[in-house]
Parts: sequence; C-alpha cells; structure tokens
Amino acid sequence: MISKEQERAKQAWEFVTDAHNGLSGKFKDYKNLAKSAPALVVSNGLMQTLAFFKGKKDAQYKKLMDQVVKWVCEQVYGNQCKGFNALMQKMTEETDVSKYMLATEESLEILKWIRHFAPTMDK
Repeated sequence: MISKEQERAKQAWEFVTDAHNGLSGKFKDYKNLAKSAPALVVSNGLMQTLAFFKGKKDAQYKKLMDQVVKWVCEQVYGNQCKGFNALMQKMTEETDVSKYMLATEESLEILKWIRHFAPTMDK
C-alpha cells in the first residue's frame, strides 16, 4: 500500500510531466510559478490565489491552477467537485472550517511536490 506522500508525489510527477510536454516554451514560466505558488497560498489564501491564476491569460497559470483544483477536488470533495467553478462554490459555501483548512493543506502539499519535480525536467 502506498502512503499519502507517495500518492502526492506520483500525481505531482504526472502534473509536471504533462506541463513539460504541453507548455514547451512556457515551461520555464510554469517552473517559476510553481516556486512562488506556495507563498501566494500562505500569504493570500487558497481561493484568492486560484482566482488570481484564473484571471491570468498565460498558459502556465491555467495549467497550475487546473492541477491544484483537480487535486483539491479529488482529495477534499471527491465526486462532488469538478473544476474551478465547482471548487470555488464548495469553498465559499463550506460551513466546516476544517474542510477549507484541509483544502489549503492539500494544495500546499501538492505544490511542494510540483515545486521539487519541476526543475528535474531541465536535466
């Protein structure tokens, strides 16, 4: 049986590989965004950070936002959540603060792995 950390690492590796293959010339920007994203979540909050990413036109923002949304939806809300709008609705209507805290924690954990794996694609 794999641990939660292994599960996060596996998913993050798939996310980074997908970004590397799909963003081509923008992957360096994705890698830089992945470095700064955890600090944005900590200082501004998860919903504000995702909304900021959603408002950007650049592909690296959309890619990282979609990846974080996918992970948080699966880990925190299961089948009740698919995509940015559904996650935002869930989080804004959430009456259980621990669920929002879990969503933030899971986003930071997946971003940690993405941040560590992204530089390995340059080697």
